[in-house]
Amino acid sequence: MRFSIIVPVLNEETVLEEQLAHLRDQIGRHADQDCELIIVDGGSDDATVSIAEKYGVLISSLRGRATQMNAGAAVASGDVLIFLHADTHLPDDAFATIERALSSPHVVGGAFRICFNCDLWPYRLVAFTVNLRARLRTLFTGDQAYFIRATSFRAIGGYPEQPLMEDLEIINRLRKVGKVVLLPQYVTTSARRHEKTGLARTILFMWYLRTLYRLGVSPTRLQRMYIDIR
Repeated sequence: MRFSIIVPVLNEETVLEEQLAHLRDQIGRHADQDCELIIVDGGSDDATVSIAEKYGVLISSLRGRATQMNAGAAVASGDVLIFLHADTHLPDDAFATIERALSSPHVVGGAFRICFNCDLWPYRLVAFTVNLRARLRTLFTGDQAYFIRATSFRAIGGYPEQPLMEDLEIINRLRKVGKVVLLPQYVTTSARRHEKTGLARTILFMWYLRTLYRLGVSPTRLQRMYIDIR
């Protein structure tokens, strides 16, 4: 099974070197796994591009996480696409775990449980609630490192070209063609954005945006609200 790891980036110089070095070492430790690393830049004006060029295939696309991930998938040669944020680390046994999950022909994709790189109890509580929702409802966030069969990704038309909530929408699309699963292993994601704006404020605001989305508010309008709060 060949894996394509797709990392959308925009002005990520503060975390990207460490992330890509970690990924390179991780891939090197699992030489039996066939992996490619694709970094998709959305128009960075810092050192992101020069860092990315040292570690994998770098392509450019229009700005927008969904747009960038679709652009990466378009050039990917893997049987499995892994969509990874620049500040999220995969578990060490990620590739073997994904391969086992996809040994069932009914499974088309899924995600990992999540933990933060901050051990304070509020962050542990947030991670617990995210993982509980993921287990009970198979609803995941982009931070949980989606993995999707390449054939299934193409069958559903990839990520919807919308500026926000693309992670929720693609799960709805995937459920129409097969089963999505939550893996028992954990990705570790940075708490940097929560620390910047405040944990409670960030979580409540994202719940608010998801509620508006379910009520029919357009992703474009939600994106304007998202930018204002960030």
